[in-house]
Amino acid sequence: MTEIKIGNKKIGGRNKTFIVAELGINHNGNLNLAKKMIAAAKKAGADAVKLQSFVTEDFVGDKNLMYTYKSQGRKITESQYGMFKRNELNKKKQKDLFGYAKKIGIIIFSTPQDNSFKTVDYLCGKEIGMPAIKVGSDDLTNLPMLAYYAQKKKPMIISTGMSALEEIKDAVNTIKKYNNKIVILKCASLYPTPPKEANLTQIKTLQKIYKDCVIGYSDHTEGSAAAVIAVILGAKMIEKHFTLDKNLPGPDHWFAADPKELDFLVKQVREAEQMPGSSEFKLSRQELEMKKIARRSIMFANPVKKGEKIKVQDLEVKRPGTGLPPKYLPKVIGKIAKRNFKKGDIIRKGDL
Repeated sequence: MTEIKIGNKKIGGRNKTFIVAELGINHNGNLNLAKKMIAAAKKAGADAVKLQSFVTEDFVGDKNLMYTYKSQGRKITESQYGMFKRNELNKKKQKDLFGYAKKIGIIIFSTPQDNSFKTVDYLCGKEIGMPAIKVGSDDLTNLPMLAYYAQKKKPMIISTGMSALEEIKDAVNTIKKYNNKIVILKCASLYPTPPKEANLTQIKTLQKIYKDCVIGYSDHTEGSAAAVIAVILGAKMIEKHFTLDKNLPGPDHWFAADPKELDFLVKQVREAEQMPGSSEFKLSRQELEMKKIARRSIMFANPVKKGEKIKVQDLEVKRPGTGLPPKYLPKVIGKIAKRNFKKGDIIRKGDL
């Protein structure tokens, strides 16, 4: 089974699901808020937190390009440039956050975005030493970027929202020229993603095609049901948008998981990991013990003496299940008792 290592944790194979709290821009550009989010994600049990590292001018070409989103119960329309510029994290803030995450013991990485690739150079350099690179769905077809990032030899995590299989194939093949450590996240680029748009069985499709990659799920749905189902289907990484407060201003807060919801998601995922179990029908020790006390056995409803023929009214079927099971009832009726039986005696093999 394919597995890779990010920081001090192995992902894929038989390892636990790697859960990433996506801070995105929900820190609202505020360093202290970002630190509180990192601490809250750690407390909730997330394995990692993820930032978005960008220079707005490098990916928003038209300053008049508008964006409409829901925030604080209202519909907001503003320029994409203004929204992203407001939420930028400069190098100093990013360095501070990487240091803080390391200090409290949680893995941190980012989605770097700029045309000159200076951001990824900075994050993967000695000063920061980012352990993995995340590429968002919007850049899956940016093959020159993928090729450059892949040469950093860091694990590459790619989201596949808005993508056809051919586009995913192009992205993976581009990365593989330089780097075989790839995590592919099934994703729908809808915020939030309606249940009917989740298409979680595509996780299985990706697993069949990319046996040498780790397959996960970037979850934009509300709640934790999709993440749990994804884990049951074999997803080895779950990424979930995270906020400290759904009522904060900004486009992603209202549908993101808050600390209580993230804590619940982590607990549910950890339970879900144990549920697939074995495909072999072999009873566990605990179920074998339950079988003894919960199943029924054939027993005598009346005393029967040695040599007497056993009649139907002499028998009943009751717990425990330590004797002959009820399926043998027709064979017991009419048999000759080999010894004396009293009411309540359980019939076992060899008694008749």
